[in-house]
Amino acid sequence: MDDLYREVIIEHYKNPAYRGKLDPHDISFADNNPLCGDHIQIDLRIDSGVVSDARFDGHGCAISQASADLLLESIIGKPLEEVKKLNKESVLELLGIDLGPVRLKCALLSLKVLKAGVYGLGEAGDELVE
Repeated sequence: MDDLYREVIIEHYKNPAYRGKLDPHDISFADNNPLCGDHIQIDLRIDSGVVSDARFDGHGCAISQASADLLLESIIGKPLEEVKKLNKESVLELLGIDLGPVRLKCALLSLKVLKAGVYGLGEAGDELVE
């Protein structure tokens, strides 16, 4: 089963459906993982409290980039209040594989950026992804 999920991760890394920038956007936030240099920027378009479109840009390992693509795919069409309730288990379920502590930071970077953006925070904190 892990092989199937690894294939999904590689596919989202090599052919991300949600890579790019939104202009105009309603929410935009970026951050990086200082441990490995991964960087993610997320732009959201919001209509009547619902995520109508989302894009990410950045660079990093397959886990961080695939995680961003999978996460954005999962939030389009959802109300912001539902997006705010996402947690690390939500992202790990999307990835479908067990990760060690270093790779976990890579996988959760997009969630950290997303939540900092939707909460309007100036700086993303790890407590947002718990």
